[in-house]
Amino acid sequence: MRFGYKGLALLIVVIGAAIAGGYSLGLKRSGQTAAPSGAATTTGAGVVSPSSQLPANHPALDDAAPLAGAPVDNRFTHFRVGSRNVKSLYLEDRYAWIGTSGGVIRYDLTTDQHQIFDNKIPGLLSNGVFHVSRLGDRIAVGTYGGGLSLYDPAKGSWKNYNIPQGLADQFVYDVVQASNGDVWIATWSGANRVRQGRFDDPKQWSTFTVENTDGGLPNRWVYSIAEGPDGAMWFATEEGLARYRDGQWRNWKHSDGLGAPYQQVKDSIKFTNDPGRASQHHARNKAEQGLQDVNVAYNPNYIISLAVDRQGVVWCGTWGGGLARFDGNSWRNYTTKDGLPANHIFMLHQDRGGRLWIGTNQGLASFNRAGSGFDVLTSRDGLFADNVFSMADAADGTMWLGSFGGVARIVRTGQ
Repeated sequence: MRFGYKGLALLIVVIGAAIAGGYSLGLKRSGQTAAPSGAATTTGAGVVSPSSQLPANHPALDDAAPLAGAPVDNRFTHFRVGSRNVKSLYLEDRYAWIGTSGGVIRYDLTTDQHQIFDNKIPGLLSNGVFHVSRLGDRIAVGTYGGGLSLYDPAKGSWKNYNIPQGLADQFVYDVVQASNGDVWIATWSGANRVRQGRFDDPKQWSTFTVENTDGGLPNRWVYSIAEGPDGAMWFATEEGLARYRDGQWRNWKHSDGLGAPYQQVKDSIKFTNDPGRASQHHARNKAEQGLQDVNVAYNPNYIISLAVDRQGVVWCGTWGGGLARFDGNSWRNYTTKDGLPANHIFMLHQDRGGRLWIGTNQGLASFNRAGSGFDVLTSRDGLFADNVFSMADAADGTMWLGSFGGVARIVRTGQ
């Protein structure tokens, strides 16, 4: 089943990254064209070009041609600043924080202006951003190669934490503050725990690896962390799902039921961007499962997204093996045969009402409320792109979706 336009109004805001040393902005709305270069303009959607907010030494924002292919419909407004992946979204009452492969963008919902944080301005060490969230009075940014960066909005200052401070690796995929106050960090060399979030006290840092957990953490590449209602911490890795509870580690893999079998999904996998071709690490993981001759993007042990719902059920998004559900005892896998738009699950998000949203390489899905399959939303319905990497929902009921090249803000006027 597909989402229809009934009950949905979409406002699409596209904010991206640097191109050739600068930024480009494109917009298209029914009856509108792009503004002259350098102008601080407000569109009918209320988005202001932020040229006047940037430091004097920052590259100018130059308007580009209108976005090709934008729907000619007053319900849709498209904006583009470059074209980069939007891997993380975090919403507050006033700001939307947008993590891209070109830095962090802070979008002011009250003034319709935005500010760009990247490595051209003192603060962030890397433009590649995997994660944005709030930790107390600071904003946490997990980066690709630049470690963990914490931003203090009150002071307008950044502080960076990397391997010398105790971080397991300079590649940070996820940051979660547990209910007991401890902060957990997912990296490419294991998981960190910082007790009570006391980052400046070296004694409060711990690192969990494959070696010091006796394989309980099955792989050093940790992509996501989630806390269960019982306080257990769950970890998505490239070789399965791990749990840390009461000081004990345990893990589950494809052989235990994680991810659909290759024979079940091979005909539906059109995605050939196989990490096994680009990395010895990925190739070894496939070979260990006997998948070395599988030349499409499939590895059911490779968990790239994770969520734990209010009932304690664990949801794992796999690389080609579909969506896996684990209730603590048994597994159930959902694939395109069940109605999912694709079997690569890039993002899992539980909204404020408890509904699970599933971002794939072919659109956004959620379980049909009637219990008969999935509802699906794609670019044909108004999303900027079919690949959905990130999501956040606001108190007013709007949903924000990050894709390659942009962010879609969806106003839900009905359910």
